[in-house]
Amino acid sequence: MTIFVSVASYCDPVLPFTLQQAVRQALCPEALHFAVIDQSPAGGPALDEKALVPARLSVVHIDPLQARGPCWARSLAMSLYAGEDWYFQIDSHMDFDTHWDERLINQARSLQSVRNGFVISSYPNAFEFQDGKPVRKAATAKVLAHVVTAGAQFAAEHPVIVFEAHPFESDQAVRGFHVGAGCLFAPGEIVQRFPYDPYLYFHGEEQALAARLFTHGWDIFHMSGLPVVHLYRTVGSEAPGRPLHWDPAQDALRKQTWWTFEQRSQARLKALLQEGQDLGVYGLGTVRSLADYADFCGIDYAARTLSPMAFRGPWRPADE
Repeated sequence: MTIFVSVASYCDPVLPFTLQQAVRQALCPEALHFAVIDQSPAGGPALDEKALVPARLSVVHIDPLQARGPCWARSLAMSLYAGEDWYFQIDSHMDFDTHWDERLINQARSLQSVRNGFVISSYPNAFEFQDGKPVRKAATAKVLAHVVTAGAQFAAEHPVIVFEAHPFESDQAVRGFHVGAGCLFAPGEIVQRFPYDPYLYFHGEEQALAARLFTHGWDIFHMSGLPVVHLYRTVGSEAPGRPLHWDPAQDALRKQTWWTFEQRSQARLKALLQEGQDLGVYGLGTVRSLADYADFCGIDYAARTLSPMAFRGPWRPADE
């Protein structure tokens, strides 16, 4: 079973570590196809393709000053898809458990037997570098389930809201209503069914994809024991420094600032979730409605309201 691994990387020194760890920890590294959008300055260290053998590597190099944000890069990565059985979208600063590929596929197969379309996704547990070595900082060994961040509310000008992952003590996967764009595993057909929207920027990216999946009849699951971890930007971390696309020093060198992309993205998200505009292949489906989504999770884009369920999750009893 082959796996297409989409990696959008922006000036990230941890990228080689991520790719090499994915290969080292995989049960079947020969089944991996890495599609890397490497947005790093010219003259920097090149990726060592030999270090990834027997996996396959496809790379597109882009000057960081020409980069247009994470969604644009993920869209480019999707264009390198070559018919693999599974699609795995990750960030460029990850670590992996032993035989992570087998565990994801086994979980996916168990869902595939009862679901027409699905994704496995979450914000993973954290790791940090200590003395140059990765150290896990797990919040739970079970499920990390997404909810709306406490106190969040809709802004007047756009529908972007903030989510977070909460530990949920379940040995079984639970159905969710939000995805983590940096950790998403699905059947390979997702590439044709849900091409990534390059006109989005960053904020709201996950909301758009979650709504598209839901309204097309696909389900989102958070699995127990997700076998990957993520390097978050935390105070005091020993992680190698990496700029973000919107950092002022980089942004000042561009003809179009990050805020230009962000404003366009906010307007596009509003068109999708609140104005009912037809965005073609990047639009909503007709199997389920956004009203159905509101009933399921408490996020009502039409009324611009968030019910208590949005903050606790539909899998939790009402008295928790």
